[in-house]
Amino acid sequence: MASEKKKRRSSGRRSPLAAAALIGIGLLATGGLYAGASAAVASTETPTVSTAHADLEEGEKLFAANCATCHGLDLQGTDNGPSLAGVGALAVEFQVSTGRMPMQMNGPQADQKPVQFTEEQILAMSSYVDSVAPGPEFPSERVLDGEGDVSRGAELFRINCAMCHNVAAAGGALTQGKFAPDIQDTSALHIYAAMVTGPQNMPVFSNMNLDDEAKRDIISALLYQQEMQAPGGFTLGSLGPVSEGLFIWIFGIGGLIAVAVWITAKSN
Repeated sequence: MASEKKKRRSSGRRSPLAAAALIGIGLLATGGLYAGASAAVASTETPTVSTAHADLEEGEKLFAANCATCHGLDLQGTDNGPSLAGVGALAVEFQVSTGRMPMQMNGPQADQKPVQFTEEQILAMSSYVDSVAPGPEFPSERVLDGEGDVSRGAELFRINCAMCHNVAAAGGALTQGKFAPDIQDTSALHIYAAMVTGPQNMPVFSNMNLDDEAKRDIISALLYQQEMQAPGGFTLGSLGPVSEGLFIWIFGIGGLIAVAVWITAKSN
């Protein structure tokens, strides 16, 4: 009987490996929960003074290395570039994040090209410029939400913007080699930034011209137009009835004349 009880006890004991495995699983679970909680807390923390100072230092270094040649170390401007006094963070973010700046060479205007910096670097440069030359601020999320009055926004766009950007926002040629860019794929933030900062040949639309509600309506109309499919098929560049009529005249009538000439030649 004693030997049978001993066998039962020995068979019921847990293996040392099983205990070690349970401890390891517990440690891993505890570590994972701690890491997740730490990341969540870190994401909700506001930047400290030292972090903001580090961002400004990084932005100053990037500005000195990539922008100061044309705009000057003190943002005073040079013969190759204008002063940045009063441009603020919004203008810097717009110019750099669209690849317009830094320019590869002087020309009639800065065109878009691949972006050369990360989002963190762009924000650091924007913060540095804003600390030296404050200007227009970033808008609220409501202005960019695309939920404004689309009909009113389309009317405001036709009145204030279509003479350069085309009624379909396809862009158009200006004088002296300049042009109004295609904005059919432009983000809501950059549409707002262009209206507020007036890049290149574009005028500045202050609240005296278009308040934030009007800007919101224009942005909503352009975002709606970006999502809407062209009901008429091929857009022919969305250049309007003149170009469409010219297309029909050249290719439509021209094609009929070519067919008539071919039939006449075959009959002869």
